[in-house]
Amino acid sequence: MIVRIMGEGQVRLDDSHLAELNALDDELLREMEGGDEAGFRRTLEGLLNAVRRLGSPLPDEALEPSELILPAPDATLAEVREMLRDDGLIPG
Repeated sequence: MIVRIMGEGQVRLDDSHLAELNALDDELLREMEGGDEAGFRRTLEGLLNAVRRLGSPLPDEALEPSELILPAPDATLAEVREMLRDDGLIPG
């Protein structure tokens, strides 16, 4: 699957990593619902780092359809709330 981190680019990620990413997404949702700003920052950073660590960056000139779009590392809690809508960042 192709994942886009806003402001950074795209990463190719094997579907076998979805469970790990879903766990981080669930944690991020709980922190957002609870208004835990510090937890939100920590978990967003962990989610983005996991995508970077587990995936392979695509060249800048490649433009593939992204199956997942993740917020930029400096996104605010309010911005991510808007992105999440009702389904979370990562489809279950």
